[in-house]
Amino acid sequence: MRLRHTVVLAGLLAVVSSPAGMLLAGPAAAHDATSDVYAEVTPATSDGGVAAGEDGTTADVTAVLDLEYDLLMKSAWLRAEAYEATGQADQLAQLDKHERAVDEYVTDRFVVTYDGEPCAPTLGAADVVQRGERPYASLTYSFACDGEPEGVHEVSSALFPDAESFVHSTETIVRYTLDEEDGSAVLTAASPTLITGENRLLKQVGEFFVLGGEHLLFGLDHVLFLLALLIGARRLRDVVWTATAFTVAHSVTFLLASLGVVSVPAIVVEPVIAASIAVVAAVDLVLIWRDRASAGTRDELTVWDRWRLPVVFVFGLVHGVGFAGALGIDAAWSWALLWSLLSFNVGIEAVQLGIIAVVFPLLVLLRARAPRAARWVLGTATAGIVGVALFWVVERLAGA
Repeated sequence: MRLRHTVVLAGLLAVVSSPAGMLLAGPAAAHDATSDVYAEVTPATSDGGVAAGEDGTTADVTAVLDLEYDLLMKSAWLRAEAYEATGQADQLAQLDKHERAVDEYVTDRFVVTYDGEPCAPTLGAADVVQRGERPYASLTYSFACDGEPEGVHEVSSALFPDAESFVHSTETIVRYTLDEEDGSAVLTAASPTLITGENRLLKQVGEFFVLGGEHLLFGLDHVLFLLALLIGARRLRDVVWTATAFTVAHSVTFLLASLGVVSVPAIVVEPVIAASIAVVAAVDLVLIWRDRASAGTRDELTVWDRWRLPVVFVFGLVHGVGFAGALGIDAAWSWALLWSLLSFNVGIEAVQLGIIAVVFPLLVLLRARAPRAARWVLGTATAGIVGVALFWVVERLAGA
């Protein structure tokens, strides 16, 4: 019985305590795995009218697309000098040199239609901007559409599909103001098209709920922080208060950062997030060692017991800014945007509660049935978390 419980929990934590796990958990691996595209789709002029295109046609839609620079250049099958370019000046020069190839790649996969007829795209400005730690190519397109007034627009995205093998599960996050409708959408391979005129509120809420859950579940730094908190908690009361402090803190800064009220550079946020994991996991190691020395009979309050909630709250504030950076929405206030952000945050909380509901009972059971094995398993896993976190600190500081 003891062995079985030990194996169950060890299977959950083994990835963070092995050298292979450290490699899998690194940001570079996550970068190779998936990507988000950001699209801002609006009428071609601020007053909702139409603007003249270069060829004399009229354009009624403007789309600003932000795509990871290196992935875009790789997906357009350009040479290494293009996708390995560093620095905004060199990257802009490569975009200019390979404008035709980039334009063909994007317009084959990002399409705007009006009443079922494709709108003609024209590439205008091209720029390179920073989103988090990565450079993005920012491409501005105008779309000339034919059709009767009161028609319906459709926006479809198949950018960075799985078949290209560079990434998988790409999501295109769209903010749009079209056909007297203002909203957000997440376009995926399974649901690649946004159609105006639909009753999208519930669908929008669902899309951003799933997106929030995915960002926590596949954001290994946040998962490791949560695991470190659970390993250090011995009572259900500790888990409840700690989870509440973390939730309140990161919810506040997530909303403020996403709405543009708070702005902290990623070169500051990302190393601090990694350091927060290292600090909490290091405290876990000290407590595990003390438990070993006292044969599990330690009852007195430690300094960490007294300062756990304030420390977790402060770290939660930083993680909230990190969540906002992962979502990457940069848009003016609107009720539609607020609903998207709240849905995203609820998705984060749902996955967080799911992890707690699975992991904490296993920790309690393991400590009760096999205390000696628990100390070794948790000590090894915690040491792995410390190692991964310190590796991230060094890597992110070096990248900065």
